[in-house]
Amino acid sequence: MTQVFQDGGNVVPVTVIKAEPNTITALKTADKDGYLAVQLGAGKRAAKNIAKPQREQWKDLGTFMRVREFRVDSLDGYERGKKIAVDTFQIGDTVQVSAISKGKGYAGVVKRHHFAGGPASHGHKDNLRAPGSIGATFPQHVMKGTRMAGRMGNERVTVTGLKVIAVKPENNEILISGAVPGAINSLVMIVAK
Repeated sequence: MTQVFQDGGNVVPVTVIKAEPNTITALKTADKDGYLAVQLGAGKRAAKNIAKPQREQWKDLGTFMRVREFRVDSLDGYERGKKIAVDTFQIGDTVQVSAISKGKGYAGVVKRHHFAGGPASHGHKDNLRAPGSIGATFPQHVMKGTRMAGRMGNERVTVTGLKVIAVKPENNEILISGAVPGAINSLVMIVAK
């Protein structure tokens, strides 16, 4: 993350995302597939590490590290082999960003679910960060969905309502206001809304 000064002297925190051009590898149609979608490929990969059906499907396009599908309302303007770069976004566009969040390992209820914890004195010993009661007398089992300690993070997170602050096509960079989920160098999906 960094910050950008806008007109009027306002400072906006931004996340710089390097977005290499994506190639349209396939178009999904309602007649053949039952829905409308655009399949995009990104990155490079050795041909020996790709399954033969994908090698045959992409033989004229190259090899891709990652392939994702995006649902669309219409296939107008999309064609197989066309490149989609950062210049498709305009300054001021509202976008949503999805990624796998940072994994934080095994965490207790205070960190994971923001529990207040127990009192620190007056007869309470060794249970400052304990969860407290996890159920009632009946039924005699822990209810599904009860918030407890466990693995935190490393799950798909979508952040909506972010704004495009700047687009730099010469460097394949897009600057988005605020924080986006995921670790450095992780895969993020940006969808204009």
